[in-house]
Amino acid sequence: MRRTVLFMVLILPLAAFTSAERLFAPSADPWPRWEAHDPQSHEVIDAAAWDGLLRQVVVAGADGINRVDYQALAGPEKDRLARIVAGFAAVPVSRYNRDEQLAYWINLYNAATLQVVAAHYPVASIRDIDISPGWFADGPWDARLVTVEGEALTLNDIEHRILRPLWRDPRIHYAVNCASLGCPNLAAAAYAGADIDRQLEQAARAYVNHPRGVSLDGRRTVVSKIYDWFLEDFGGSTEGLLAHLRRYARAPLAGRLAEVESIDGTAYDWALNDAAGAR
Repeated sequence: MRRTVLFMVLILPLAAFTSAERLFAPSADPWPRWEAHDPQSHEVIDAAAWDGLLRQVVVAGADGINRVDYQALAGPEKDRLARIVAGFAAVPVSRYNRDEQLAYWINLYNAATLQVVAAHYPVASIRDIDISPGWFADGPWDARLVTVEGEALTLNDIEHRILRPLWRDPRIHYAVNCASLGCPNLAAAAYAGADIDRQLEQAARAYVNHPRGVSLDGRRTVVSKIYDWFLEDFGGSTEGLLAHLRRYARAPLAGRLAEVESIDGTAYDWALNDAAGAR
C-alpha cells in the first residue's frame, strides 16, 4: 500500500510536457548565510581578468552557439584561470550590494565550471566528470570546488542554494553555463553589477529565440529540458512557461508562439561545448 501511495505522489506533479526527471532536479533551497549584503555599498567587484579571458576563449559559432577553447584552458591558460577563480574566491562578497553579488556569483559559477572541465579535459561531456560524492555521482556539481568566506561550495550550492532562491529570477538560468551544447551560451564577457539587468535580458532573448530554447517543428512545440527541470522558476505550469517564452520571443517565433497552447516535448544536448573541431 505504501508503494502505491508513493507512486501516486510521484506522478501527481507531472503534467503536460514535464517528465520524471523534474522530480530529481535540485530544488531552490536558500542558504541564509548568504543573505548578508550592503545595500549602501557602491564598490565594484573587479572582473576584468575574467572578462579578458572570456573574450579570448569563447568562440561564437555560425550556428548561434558559443563554444569554449578548452585546449587553451587545459594548457597555456590553466594558471591564468586558476588565478581568476582564486581571486573571485577571495572576495568578501557579503560586503557588496545585491547587483554586484548577483554578477559575482554568476561569474564564479562559470569560472569554476570551466576550471573543472579543463582539469579533466578531454571529455565528451561534463557529465563524465564524476567527482561528486556518493555511489550515484553524475558530473561535478556536488563536489566542493571553491571556498568563499570560509565556506566550501559546490556548483549546486551556488546555483540552487544561493542564486535561484535568493534572487528568484528565472533569467539566472540563461547566465550560468553547464559546459554543454544544449545550455544557454557562456557569455563572451563578464557579468557586471551595473549592467546585470541588460545582460540577463540579452541572455534570455538569445536562448529563447534559438532552437535550443524553443523549436517549432510543424505542429510540435519542443522546448529545452531546462524548462522541465526548473518549471517552478518559469511560472510553474505550461501556461506560465508559455507566457515567459512569449515575453522574450522575437519574430517569427513570437507570432507562432501566440498560437501555441501546449508543449509537446523537451530536448537537451549534453555534448561538451568544445571549440575544438567546431571551427
